[in-house]
Amino acid sequence: MPGPLTFDDLKQQVSTGAIDTVLVCMVDMQGRLMGKRFHAAHFVNSAWEETHCCNYLMATDLVMSTPEGYASTSWEQGYGDYVMKPDLSTIRPMPWLPATVMVLCDLLDHHTHEEVPHSPRAMLKKQVKRAEAMGLTPLMATELEFFLFERSFDEIRKGGFRDLDTLIGYNQDYNIMMTSREEHVMRPVRNHLYAAGLPIENSKGEAETGQEELNIKYAPALDTAEYHTIAKHAVKEIAQQQGHAASFLAKWHHDKVGSSSHVHMSLWKGSDPAFYDKDDALGMSDLMKSYTAGLLKYAPDIMIFLAPYINSYKRFVAGTFAPTRIIWSVDNRTAGFRLCGDGTKAVRIECRVGGSDLNPYTAMAALLAAGLKGIEDGLDLQPAFTGDAYAGEAPELPTTLPAARAALLASDLLREAFGEDVVIHYARAAEVEIEDFNRVVTDYEIARGFEMA
Repeated sequence: MPGPLTFDDLKQQVSTGAIDTVLVCMVDMQGRLMGKRFHAAHFVNSAWEETHCCNYLMATDLVMSTPEGYASTSWEQGYGDYVMKPDLSTIRPMPWLPATVMVLCDLLDHHTHEEVPHSPRAMLKKQVKRAEAMGLTPLMATELEFFLFERSFDEIRKGGFRDLDTLIGYNQDYNIMMTSREEHVMRPVRNHLYAAGLPIENSKGEAETGQEELNIKYAPALDTAEYHTIAKHAVKEIAQQQGHAASFLAKWHHDKVGSSSHVHMSLWKGSDPAFYDKDDALGMSDLMKSYTAGLLKYAPDIMIFLAPYINSYKRFVAGTFAPTRIIWSVDNRTAGFRLCGDGTKAVRIECRVGGSDLNPYTAMAALLAAGLKGIEDGLDLQPAFTGDAYAGEAPELPTTLPAARAALLASDLLREAFGEDVVIHYARAAEVEIEDFNRVVTDYEIARGFEMA
């Protein structure tokens, strides 16, 4: 696997003409790559030190509107700049784009040159440092689920997002014959991402018509967030190059299963798995039990980072492998938190709550905040649930974005972990989403009530 490039490697490739474009990117609140395309010669000569972007990039919605109500930026403040500071350790090729590399940036305040606290990368870095101060290294992995469609993004948009046909018309879960029909998309996805330095493991058909899953090897938390963000970006670009659309919407049709983004978590002390205890029946250390108890206790608090949009909550339907209750269980796919690898050094906890629309940086930051708080407070873990979690009596996860926003605003945990300003910032982001949805008359309302109301 080629892996990231050093800055000296980049300069050498620019001098030979092998690289002519550098994507200088930050990650926005929605988990997307935003930035500029630099001529490579200019980047290696001077722009590697810093460039700038409008600070509204951390205060927009999905369609790049500039809503009012953010303390960090506004029309009254003039929408100034943030500094984009390239992290030269993140330079990597983008093999599906000719002669192109990418570098990720930290966002800095233009005046203080401190990291912008509500930027997703800063939020995750803060929680990783918190774990490291406890002598722990978080290792994580995410699963990316998405749907592939017959037509391209442009064709679908021009058609009013109607008559959506998936590339495969069958439930293709693990089905090799069906996924062979998608190989003109998925083969370049796997190979290009591997050439970009991402430890790609496999792709497979998922449990719905036209649904795919991409799996990437576990890594330190910040690397995992980077892998997830780049992979999601690449899937969309490569699908478009092949004349198709790839959607990470959590629930694209009410009759279809939604798409998730499961997050696997473990903590390590040096080369030793801190979650493992060979003398425990399930292999769970006391530290792991307290971490998992923190996830359960604070699941409502962090819900907004696992399900950030109105649509996210349409996915939580019984019998669809999307969890509805705050429980943990052993290798049970109906539970919100699933113990994997029990009895082995690979023991880990999988959060099955998050949808494919989550931002991996903020989601993993929130999960770490909850789990580390469980360790700090020495929380006791309730016994594992057995049976069908959909039929259980455990507390339910928040079922709407307004409920999740209320839990966020009430969370002392997240104020302690991220700061008051960050909590208010993301609460406003949810409020914008709610306000925009509430003003729109949907097709459902018209079809249901046009004649019959």
